[in-house]
Amino acid sequence: MAKHEFDVRRLPGFGVVAIFTLILLYLPIVVLVIFSFNEAPSQSTWGGFTLQWYVAAFNNAQVIDVSIRSLWLALVAAAIATLLATLAALGTTRVGRFPGQTMIYALINQPLMVPEIVTGIALLIFVAFLKVQTGYAGMGYLVMAHTAFCIPFAYLPIRARLETMDLTLERAAADLYATPVKAFTYVTLPLLVPGIMAGFMLGFVISLDTVVITEFVKSAGQDTLPTYMLGQLRRTVTPEMNAIATLFLGLSLVVVSLFFLITRKRG
Repeated sequence: MAKHEFDVRRLPGFGVVAIFTLILLYLPIVVLVIFSFNEAPSQSTWGGFTLQWYVAAFNNAQVIDVSIRSLWLALVAAAIATLLATLAALGTTRVGRFPGQTMIYALINQPLMVPEIVTGIALLIFVAFLKVQTGYAGMGYLVMAHTAFCIPFAYLPIRARLETMDLTLERAAADLYATPVKAFTYVTLPLLVPGIMAGFMLGFVISLDTVVITEFVKSAGQDTLPTYMLGQLRRTVTPEMNAIATLFLGLSLVVVSLFFLITRKRG
């Protein structure tokens, strides 16, 4: 008698649950996008198609200012986090077993396991202490906080890439008298580039989206786009906020799509 392989799609109610889950996840986003083109200022009544809210968003100097700040912060934080994550991944995969290796892995991934609100409060206390001691209140604190929060997100795809790489080429380079630096430069690094790019883009999206960390660390005049939108939504919800959110969503989708395309690349 032939054995039948398990297929989750054959479970009773699988289709209903899958459809319900997709609706629950994406229907609110679809409604948001549709009402960003609503001519009426209402969030519940359709008044016709218009692009006026997108025009208003592009003509809003404050929106442009916080958007540029968000992009700059995400790029810098993701770049630093990716560099540190690459070094950490190499240090935990290209060396033999040593005491404390598991603890180091756990510490690197700590932001993934601890609630974001806890990390935000810890950073608030730490940054407040530094501000009092140094008198500095610039963007450096946001860069530091976002970098620390993004490191584990960049670390995971880079480590995964290293663990799936065939060591044959690295060993062959060593057999051909290549120094460790040359072997890394000409063999390991080119093979690692997809993982590094994926880690950078994942860190970029995380930094671009985070609200809690930014709210706790930022000083006056350092709003990012998410914190600006949160402040506006506390006052009133307008289709302009829908338009900004839709543009923000589009940018995130592009970056996430590139992340998945790169992580699927082999060799």
